[in-house]
Amino acid sequence: MTSPAAANIAAGCAAPDQSAPLPASVDLQKETVITGIVNTAEGELVGGAYVRLLDASGEFTAEVVTSPEGVFRFFAAPGSWTLRALSRFGNGELAVDATRGVNEVALSVATV
Repeated sequence: MTSPAAANIAAGCAAPDQSAPLPASVDLQKETVITGIVNTAEGELVGGAYVRLLDASGEFTAEVVTSPEGVFRFFAAPGSWTLRALSRFGNGELAVDATRGVNEVALSVATV
């Protein structure tokens, strides 16, 4: 039997479904959420991309796989972060100054 929690787990990854709504228990007055969509320069959504969260010194902090719609989400502390996407369409990087609440971004990837 599959547990209800398993339905929110992305295939092959322990991360929750990245396109699922934020849980009601998330207090956006206290939490910092970095969320966004990975797309190509032509605007095509990139599902299955690996998005890495790097801290201000460039150290790896976390990684998630985007949903089929290219959506990703991290819970982080307020501050300066770098997002790095790796995909079959190429790679991309974006600097983010995150504040408490939801920080929405768009991350484009391209071949080098």
